[in-house]
Amino acid sequence: MGIIINGLTKNYGNQIALDQVSFSIREGEVVGLLGPNGAGKSTLMKSVTGAIIPDSGEIKIDKFSVLSQPVQTKKLIGFLPENNPLYHEMYVREYLKFVADIRNEKKERIEEVIKKVGLTPESHKKIGQLSKGYKQRVGLAQAILSNPDILILDEPTNGLDPNQILEIREVIREIGKSKTVILSTHIMQEVEALCSRVILLNKGKIVSDSPIEEFKGQYKSLEDAFHQLTV
Repeated sequence: MGIIINGLTKNYGNQIALDQVSFSIREGEVVGLLGPNGAGKSTLMKSVTGAIIPDSGEIKIDKFSVLSQPVQTKKLIGFLPENNPLYHEMYVREYLKFVADIRNEKKERIEEVIKKVGLTPESHKKIGQLSKGYKQRVGLAQAILSNPDILILDEPTNGLDPNQILEIREVIREIGKSKTVILSTHIMQEVEALCSRVILLNKGKIVSDSPIEEFKGQYKSLEDAFHQLTV
């Protein structure tokens, strides 16, 4: 279940968010999507999910077009946005049941994902009562609830403490063994721990697309590579 993107362009007024972006991701790859703030990462991920309609270009998930077959492609994708929109007045299980009903998932799956993302101790609470880290876990739970073929994660460990980061990384690593994953993060250790390939965006263009060892090997570190290619 791969992704093919060809000539993707998106403008916001006079600002170019994506400028003729093209690449493909094979089934089972875990790809780190990097870039400074404003580089176009979130616009790209939202375009793949169908949340944003690009000005031009094509996106295919397997044999389906995101633009002309949005229902089919949305069924294949799990998405954790950076701002992690949640219903704070709903209880954790209530919210996940709501998502499960939308996705036509069985109730048993809710308990599976609660355990998988480490939500069990807080699962009796309202979402608004949770710490930021546990809210992030709820967002990850909804993203994997339908067992999607493609998982798109925008800053998935945002707000987590070091122990929680390691736990969520392990969840993502396990998922990445059988799924196609796009991971956007500013934490270089996360990229190194999870990703086999790096796509680096800057000012709406791809400035590097290579296996992580090749990307890192040209510079002192991932941080150095990021800095040199985006200044």
